[in-house]
Amino acid sequence: MMISTRGRYALRVLIDLAEHNTTDYIPLRDVADRQQISLKYIERIMPVLTKNGYVTALHGKGGGYRLEKSPDSCLVGDILRLTEGTLAPVSCLECSQPVCPMQQNCPTLPMWKKLDKMINSFFDSITLKDLMQKKIDG
Repeated sequence: MMISTRGRYALRVLIDLAEHNTTDYIPLRDVADRQQISLKYIERIMPVLTKNGYVTALHGKGGGYRLEKSPDSCLVGDILRLTEGTLAPVSCLECSQPVCPMQQNCPTLPMWKKLDKMINSFFDSITLKDLMQKKIDG
């Protein structure tokens, strides 16, 4: 499993919006400048975050984006699953894949299932607020 720039940047954008949260909408240009991420790339990430209720958008003069959920209710696992599609370490555990014909006799499947559970559990135990407060031991 490799988390793409899409997932990593989505987290950075949401943290930036949370750190600069006011009643005003924040222009994406400001977020892009602070995070040193291409504005065009951020614009491709925002629709999925908007559609899933993480942010709201206001277009036009004075427009931008605003975080809609509190940082302590935004699970990193949920955000990564939205942007990455899956966190499965192997394709046979992805929901969209057909059932593997070796599933019943695969000696490695229990290991992959355990890893999948650990990955999801780990990311589901971290919130945006944790990341903002740097509460993750490295």
